[in-house]
Amino acid sequence: MKKYVIAFFLLIFYQQNAQDKIESKMTLSEFLGYVKNYHPIVKQANLVINNSESKLLKARGAFDPKIEVDYDKKQFKDEDYFNKLNASFKIPTWYGVEFKANYEENDGLFLNPESNVPLDGLYSAGISVSVARGFLMNERMASLKQAKFFLNQAKEDQQILVNGILFNASLSYFNWLQTYNEKKVFEDFLENASIRFEGTKRAFEQGDKPAIDTLEAGITLQIRKLNLEKARIKLIKTSLELSNFLWLNDDTPVELQDNIIPDIEAINNVDTTFNIALFNNADFDINNHPKIRSLNFKRESLDIDRRLKMNSLLPKLDLQYNFLTENSNQINTFNTNNFKGGIKFSMPLFLRKERGDLKLAKIKIQDINFENESTKVIITNKVNAIQQELQSYGLQTAYTENIVRDFGMLLRAEERKFFLGESSLFLVNSRESKLIDSKLKAIELENKFFKTKANLFKAAVIAIAE
Repeated sequence: MKKYVIAFFLLIFYQQNAQDKIESKMTLSEFLGYVKNYHPIVKQANLVINNSESKLLKARGAFDPKIEVDYDKKQFKDEDYFNKLNASFKIPTWYGVEFKANYEENDGLFLNPESNVPLDGLYSAGISVSVARGFLMNERMASLKQAKFFLNQAKEDQQILVNGILFNASLSYFNWLQTYNEKKVFEDFLENASIRFEGTKRAFEQGDKPAIDTLEAGITLQIRKLNLEKARIKLIKTSLELSNFLWLNDDTPVELQDNIIPDIEAINNVDTTFNIALFNNADFDINNHPKIRSLNFKRESLDIDRRLKMNSLLPKLDLQYNFLTENSNQINTFNTNNFKGGIKFSMPLFLRKERGDLKLAKIKIQDINFENESTKVIITNKVNAIQQELQSYGLQTAYTENIVRDFGMLLRAEERKFFLGESSLFLVNSRESKLIDSKLKAIELENKFFKTKANLFKAAVIAIAE
């Protein structure tokens, strides 16, 4: 891919005189590669993952060990009322268990008796446990699990966003290709009209053709010039629209140069570019669709919230036990004779808030389940419709090719009759106009075919190979 990028941008910035410019083809695959690597909106879509990774990091921070130091001093009229120092080190764990080490040193004239400690301070090491509410599920556990699901969901959503951008970019490329092909058609038939006008003019000067034929040939020539000018302006507009998707690595927009042309053989590699060459309905697993996977991750996150709300129905019963010692250097001084413990119990009598939260959590899960099932049906039907449409375009293309071929044969036959004097310039122009219309319709049909391929790529959210 790097060699294509270098070659392309060298061609863009390589300045020559207009007559010395060499046309360089930019394929759909190369174009989408530039968009995927450098377009700011694609980079913006990648921020979705960065945002979720930051939230995951934040959720993991709830399990970080913590050091706390609390120092409180009061002095009044040259008397030390109290000096209190309390330093602790806490280690939260996955379940509702927290380990804690503590050092406490207090002194002063008016110290609360319960705060009296040995002169060298008092050490403690213990544990606090939530044995009911908060043991199997708590806010820290729920936040971390949800953050992981949000990250997975963000990856699926990011792929959907990127494919949407690539879809819009491919539509611009196909419009550019269509207007380029239309301009080539008008250029070819302008040349035919010019040759016919010069031939009719010479025939008039030699007395073989009436003046009215010269006038009609001149009118046809002017119409062809007008149509070519309109096609040229359309090509410029689509080129500028295409340039909206071309950027350099330093977020600098690039304007498409005149010597860059689309791939007129794009029909041969469009399936490979969109990675849909082997796509078929039989192998299409709707459960692996990024949108469905995203909804599944969202449902898993809501289920975590439901479990948290269900856990809140339990009473709050917190236990704590701490071993005490004044000499932390000797482990055997931590024994059951010196301890500090406690029990804390609380429970609402009616649990109306908790029961309401649980019902809301269940309703959200039901809602996401309904959305999941309806989305599956919508995506499946859309993919099936696109497949049917592509099959129809195959038949339409075959019919259109036959029509273009037959109109070409009619025009050549009419031109032979005209030069033999058995036909009129009016009939030749009429045949030619129908051939032009059929060619333009064929180009338009090809554009619709390409856009339907892009729709399949978008609907199925297929990843483009790097």
